[in-house]
Formats: sequence, structure tokens, C-alpha cells
Amino acid sequence: MTEPSFASPAPTSRPVSDVSPGVGLSGVVALIVWVLVCRNWPTIGEALHLPGPRAVLSGPYAALASVFFTTTTMALWSVLVDKVHYRPSTGLDWTNPRPLSQAMETAVTKLAGLWATWAVIGFYYCIGRWYWDGQYVFAMDVLGAVAVPLFVLSIPYVLWLERYMIEPRDHAWHFGAMLIGREAWEADEVKKHARAWAIKAFFGAFMISILPGGFAGVVEADFGQITRDPVMIGTALINLLFTVDVQIGTVGYLCTFRPLDAHIRSGNPLLAGWVAALMCYPPFVMATMGNAQVLAYEVNTGGWVWALQGHTALLWLWAGVMVVLTAIYAWATFAFGIRFSNLTYRGVLTNGPYRFTRHPAYLSKNLFWWLSALPFAVNNHSLTDMVRNTVLLGVVSGIYYWRARTEEAHLLAEDPKYRAYHAWMSENALITRTLGRIAGLIRPRSGEAQAAE
Repeated sequence: MTEPSFASPAPTSRPVSDVSPGVGLSGVVALIVWVLVCRNWPTIGEALHLPGPRAVLSGPYAALASVFFTTTTMALWSVLVDKVHYRPSTGLDWTNPRPLSQAMETAVTKLAGLWATWAVIGFYYCIGRWYWDGQYVFAMDVLGAVAVPLFVLSIPYVLWLERYMIEPRDHAWHFGAMLIGREAWEADEVKKHARAWAIKAFFGAFMISILPGGFAGVVEADFGQITRDPVMIGTALINLLFTVDVQIGTVGYLCTFRPLDAHIRSGNPLLAGWVAALMCYPPFVMATMGNAQVLAYEVNTGGWVWALQGHTALLWLWAGVMVVLTAIYAWATFAFGIRFSNLTYRGVLTNGPYRFTRHPAYLSKNLFWWLSALPFAVNNHSLTDMVRNTVLLGVVSGIYYWRARTEEAHLLAEDPKYRAYHAWMSENALITRTLGRIAGLIRPRSGEAQAAE
């Protein structure tokens, strides 16, 4: 069986992005402002005669507050500057609200589906042992604290939104209708609802769990003491950029509101896409890519610092390249604004680093791993470890290539704009075009492949 083809002629210009650069940049600025406030809190508290301890704000709840501050800033930009709430893709018509009594008819069914979904997610968290140990404990504390407020606030939110929805019978309504059993529902819509909330549940908890560590490192970093050390300054800048990635990425998973045009339009329906993505995150990554596991590629290695020790110029160069790669990785995240998340279709992004390659995050991340780990530079002089580490890191990079292909398959099936973007990039984007030509030289031509068969 052959896969369906979505090939189309390349457009003459790159399609317009559904996300403006401003929303992501506003979030980064807001995050930097909050970090500066937290770092200088002793001075600020003293100047304003505020009660409380005179210490930097580097705790987990300061990290969580940064998400709120960043979300608010990006949401305001989206509404006040980009006017995203007026876009047809929201499925909302603000000029023709339905009577509240009429909205109640679908709102009750939708609330039933929404609350049942949250109950299932709560049960999933309960039975997942990894959620009650280590970094995940903080995420469970946060989600437990917001559960009741979310339950209460969902009522006015759904009632308000129902008045303006053009088609109120969305994924959540179909799931609720299935549970209540009074109206006809569609299985495909229920599956879409399940996939969207599975993505939010799995990745949302993970993102919240990793917020505190990186944030604390940035707030507490003493940049004045490390500016002459390439390893220390490189590590500090990399941590800062990863913090930007985590903070903006967390906003994307938590802020999926339809009025912001950030709702999940579909989750990836391909099993291969889920397998490839989940392999890269806990708890599944522990069995594949963790140290001393199936795909461990850093066994008996010292990394770039060990391999380049004593060569100061090379250390500065290596640190600089890795900082640039991390910056591209962070840029690939905040370019999404409030729409970042794995395995979802939430519009088409064509600007920022996505004008050079369709997968800047995966490309920069994997190049970073190769430069950071140097898997072939083993400290025990073992040829076996050298070959094994190199091959296994190659397998890890292959998994990310697999992820990229499954994501493309999902988006190609969803949106003609992405098909146009895909075709334009193949012909015009420097990195994508170059890699495509290299792949074309490696792959056999169709006639040759048929002859081989």
C-alpha cells in the first residue's frame, strides 16, 4: 500500500505565518523582565519597604509566576495587536451572540464531557507512579491546587464561549454527548477530543515539573564571576536559553484558548507519531535514552569540556557554537508564541527559523547533542565504546527524523497552507533544499526502485 501524496506546485512566495513574531518576542521580554525582578528582589523590596525576606526569588512558585506573567503579556499582544480573536479560524462570531438559554443546551453537554475528561486525567495521574516522585511532585501540587478553581471557572467560561461559537458541537461536545447518550455523536470527534487532552495531560505535567530547576539556575547565576571562563559562561547562557524554551513552551501547553486562536485543532492521529514523540520524554526516555540504558550514547565519555581541556580558544569557539544552537532551539519555541506543543495542529508557522528549515528545533537540538557529547571521544580508549556511542547517538537522531516525518504527515493532511509551505521550503529554503538534494542523491530513483522490486 502506498501513502497518499499531498505534493503540490511550490507557491511563488512563502505563505504568511499564522503566528506573528511579536507575540513570541513579547513573551521573551516579559520573561526577562520577571527574571530581573526576581534577581533584584532584595533591592526592590528594600526600596519599596515591602514585607517579607530580602532574598532573590528563585523558588518554584516564582518560576510558576513567570508563566502567568508571560502568558498575560502574550495574550494581550495577541488580542490588542494581532487581533487574533477576529480570525475565522477561531470558529467564533462576536457579532451574533446566541441567547443564553440557547447556549445552555450545548454548554451542559460540553461541561459534562470536559469534567469527565478531567476526571480521567486525574485518575491517570493517580496511577502513574512517576508522577509522585522527584520533579513531578511539584507539578502534582500545582495541578491539585488549581483543580477546584478550574472546575468553577469552566462554567462561566463555557457559557460565555457558547454564545459566540459558530459550531458549538465541537470535540468536547461530542464526548459529552457520548457520555449522556441523548444525542447523536461522532466517534471521530471523540477521538480528536481524546488525543488533544492526552497531549495536554502528558506534556503539561512534564513542562510544569521542569520549570523550577532552570529558572532557579538563571535567577541565582553570578554572571560577574564567570565571564572569563568559556565553560561557565557557555553553560550559563545555555541554561538561560533553555529556560526561555521551557517557559514559553509551558505557556503553549496551558494556554489553548479558542478566543486566542490557540486551540488544538487536531492531535496527531498517527500511532508512529506518538511512539516517536513519547520515546523522547519521561518516563519512556528513561528506558531508551537515559545514561546506561538502551540508547545511552555517553558511556565513558567526558564530553566537550574534557575533550577540549587545555585548548582555550577551542573551548570559546565550541561554547559559542553551542550557545548559538541553543538560541536557535529557543527561537524555534518562542516563534510559536502561545501555540507551542508537540503532536498538535494549531495553525501554520512559516516565519522565524522556520523560513530556513521545517524543523529548526530538531536540527539544532541534535547538532547540540553531537557537539556536547562528542560520543566518539571516550576516556577509556575503547574502540567498542567509541563505535557504540556514535551509532547510538545516530539512532537518537534518527528518532527525531522519524518524529519530523510523522509531524509532516499530520500537517500535510490537515491544511493546504502547510502543503504550500512544505512545497515552498523544498524549493527555496537553504537548509531544507540542500538536505533534500542530498537525500535525493542517496535515495534510488523511482525507476531504479521498481526495477529492484
